[in-house]
Amino acid sequence: MKIRMPSLRGANIIGTGSAVPERILTNFDLEKMVDTSNEWIVERTGIRERHIADEGITTSDLAGEAALKALEDADMTVGELDLIIVATVTPDTIFPSCACAVQREIKAKNAAAFDISAGCTGFVYALSLAGDLISTGRYNNVLVIGAEILSRIVDWHDRNTCVLFGDGAGAVVMNPSAPGEGIIECVLKSDGSLSDVLLLPAGGSKIPASFETVKSKLHYIHMKGNLVYRHAVRVMVEGAEEVLEKAGLKKEDIDYIIPHQANQRLIDLAAERFGAHDKVYSNIDRYGNTSAASIPIALDEASRLGKLKDGDIVLLVGFGAGFTWGAALLKWCDK
Repeated sequence: MKIRMPSLRGANIIGTGSAVPERILTNFDLEKMVDTSNEWIVERTGIRERHIADEGITTSDLAGEAALKALEDADMTVGELDLIIVATVTPDTIFPSCACAVQREIKAKNAAAFDISAGCTGFVYALSLAGDLISTGRYNNVLVIGAEILSRIVDWHDRNTCVLFGDGAGAVVMNPSAPGEGIIECVLKSDGSLSDVLLLPAGGSKIPASFETVKSKLHYIHMKGNLVYRHAVRVMVEGAEEVLEKAGLKKEDIDYIIPHQANQRLIDLAAERFGAHDKVYSNIDRYGNTSAASIPIALDEASRLGKLKDGDIVLLVGFGAGFTWGAALLKWCDK
């Protein structure tokens, strides 16, 4: 019996989309809520405002809106989708997956759907996975979404964390391309020994939800900021250098860098150490840290502003809870 093996092919982004809630929370609003100031926040983070979801809005709502925009940009119908992957740490429910909720919402009846959890690196992980599934011929038209409503797991009395995060979703549509177009190379990394530097302690099997866990604020983000900062700068530079080495490219070949939008000072320091400060695209001042949504939101914004040209080499790089990090190199193709 002769088994037919799929031939390898490229995987390209043919559409982008994003969605953020209408409500904007400025630093001046936060001054009335916690002991902080606009100057303190801007100096330490670069953030001036963030979008916050109103009550009743779910992660799948934002994800679905971003998805439909990406499909429109790709000139693709919902029925053509084979697969939906959602990267998130704030799904509507622990189960079923947010991806299944998106599938229902946009009526993508022909698509399989699942979530992945890799913290703020989630979109890079999902993009890499989608690229491999397309390259092997397993799937053709894949929707990849990073979506978060972090405002639901933020302690609004903790000035060290509540000033950082915002809500939003970004999406891309991918399909097969010629080898060498679209995704060039990806690197995914993790270090579980650092899992305690950024986590949501309760709600899982280790610390089930109870009156005491709610009273102790264990259902909010807990972060060791100094440790996150220290390791984030290192791994972003290492991830960028490794993906370039694997692709046989040099930093001079990069046209744009779209990093995870966590902290402007962190982005600046990593870019300085990497030696490509002038190529970084940042929008953290207007959105804050939207976790898995930050890279696809920035990618969509850069694309719609016409900053990304046909043939540009684009580097996506991020880090997140786990501790995870990753990088993806793209050869941008005009849609």
